[in-house]
Amino acid sequence: MANLYLIGKPFADTAVGLAREDPGAEVVLLQDGVYLSVQALLAAGKKVYAVSSDVDRRGLSGKIGRGVGLIDYPQLVDLLLANKVLNFV
Repeated sequence: MANLYLIGKPFADTAVGLAREDPGAEVVLLQDGVYLSVQALLAAGKKVYAVSSDVDRRGLSGKIGRGVGLIDYPQLVDLLLANKVLNFV
């Protein structure tokens, strides 16, 4: 079971820093969190996902960086059930 970090904009700096140091971290970008740069997380080998409807709503389709997986809400629920959740939204 990994730690699943749900990251939005308000607590992003803290959440990204913690996730970067967590060896088993997986990250989901939600709401305005899809605007965040996640290069440090990707460079550290973390799995990073963004909720596709949040990406679309903000006009970022096709602009999300390589290495970030797009997921829908049913896939998010699967991740929530399979992991320990740390909420920073």
